[in-house]
Amino acid sequence: MGAIVNALAIVIASSLGMLVKAGIPERITKTVMAGLALSIIVMGVDGAMTTENLTLMIISITLGSFIGEWVDLDRRLNDFARHLEKRLVKSEEGDSKFAEAFVTATLVVCVGSMAIIGSLQSGLQGDHTTLYIKSVLDAIFTFLLASTQGAGVVLSALAVLAYQGGIILLAGFLEPLLSDVIINEIVAVGSLMLIALGLNMLDITKIRVMNMVPAMLIPAVVLSFL
Repeated sequence: MGAIVNALAIVIASSLGMLVKAGIPERITKTVMAGLALSIIVMGVDGAMTTENLTLMIISITLGSFIGEWVDLDRRLNDFARHLEKRLVKSEEGDSKFAEAFVTATLVVCVGSMAIIGSLQSGLQGDHTTLYIKSVLDAIFTFLLASTQGAGVVLSALAVLAYQGGIILLAGFLEPLLSDVIINEIVAVGSLMLIALGLNMLDITKIRVMNMVPAMLIPAVVLSFL
């Protein structure tokens, strides 16, 4: 239920953002998006600081980035976004902007402690509170992003439904495998990616954040053998 509510919140909020796009002055959207990017960076720093094993974090982000670049997840996700656009959306914007909006929105709404912990709580305890709170935050973000970036944001709801829904469905199987320590380190590594994403949104860097996503799996693999 929590994942469904989250996905619906994104669809509704981003659709409203597209509708009011023309009514929001560009200077306002730029400043608000910059503020949102700074907030994402702060969220990332806060989450990354929770690590109890800095060496593991460094190994995870390094090895995970290598794997991601080798597979080139960023290109594959961009290709997928363009494929969806051609099939589902007649956009007046360029393919690259649509794909960028889809990737940015997907990373923000899927990477982070609330997505992981909230989904585990929903699947293991039937408690959807965290995902409901996340739905409100995601609605605000996707409304603002869609008002500047367009239709690509709406499709991030599919990623949320698949990602969080998958965790919820697998929660029973994962319960004996995921200790509090493992979850904490996964969240810490994911938070590093939020910092990178925020910097990208401010046009400070052009980091291919999607290619870092495999890093979130490394702590679970390493700590399972310790």
